[in-house]
Amino acid sequence: MRIAVTVFLTDETITPTRLARELEERGFAGLYLPEHTHIPTERSTPYPAGGELPREYGRTLDPFVALGQAAAVTERLGVGTGITLVAQRDPIDLAKQIATLDHLSGGRFTLGLGFGWNVEEADDHGVEWRTRRELVRERVRLMRALWADEPTAYQGRFGSVRASLAYPKPVQKPRGPVSGPRTLVGGAAGPKLFAHICEYADGWLPIGGRGLSESLPVLRAAWADAGRDPAALQVVPYAVSPTAGKLAHYADLGVEEAVVQLPPGGEAEVLRALDSYQSHVS
Repeated sequence: MRIAVTVFLTDETITPTRLARELEERGFAGLYLPEHTHIPTERSTPYPAGGELPREYGRTLDPFVALGQAAAVTERLGVGTGITLVAQRDPIDLAKQIATLDHLSGGRFTLGLGFGWNVEEADDHGVEWRTRRELVRERVRLMRALWADEPTAYQGRFGSVRASLAYPKPVQKPRGPVSGPRTLVGGAAGPKLFAHICEYADGWLPIGGRGLSESLPVLRAAWADAGRDPAALQVVPYAVSPTAGKLAHYADLGVEEAVVQLPPGGEAEVLRALDSYQSHVS
């Protein structure tokens, strides 16, 4: 099984370049970074994990800038987002960022996308909360129009783009209904999420990786009903605390990659965590 990592990189943590070099030297498969543009201090939205919101949420580095640094100092390490808040980004600008990072990294980029949890953060971006899932769906379509080999227009409910010259293009070629970089959707199991995955993604980023024995058969059935190739579905448990038993369970379910959580700490703390995870890297 491939083992990647995720971490909240901030202005107080290990740097992207130092971490990326260590990951590649140690044989880890990839580095996934989350994003929050800002955390409004007058926030009524509860932290999904419960309790106080950790300090690092308000200090995250921009993932595309940080991943660009990581890609520049490595040759094999995958780079990805976990997750990109697509509803909060201009899709034309985002399409350019994604294509550029994928091009410069030689096709190593994974677009992990999601719908967000912080209502106040999204509201500052002008996002109407109840329609954010459809907004994300449309913005993915718009970006793929810009990534098409020939100039392609897109007109949707939430936005449009004229047929345009837009280079570079993502490295990975279209597969089924999907084009652009490997695309994984994060979120809790359920029919709405699974419908999005089956329509426009390569697979799922289940946060924490719990309950897969029950949810995976449901996703696989929906995937088959959508006419997708059963062998193409990718499920990548995300932000997990690894144990040998947990990783063996994932392998038994057909999972080929897992993303383990690193602490948002300085160099010494993060490298100690990597040492403790080393035994899981094949």
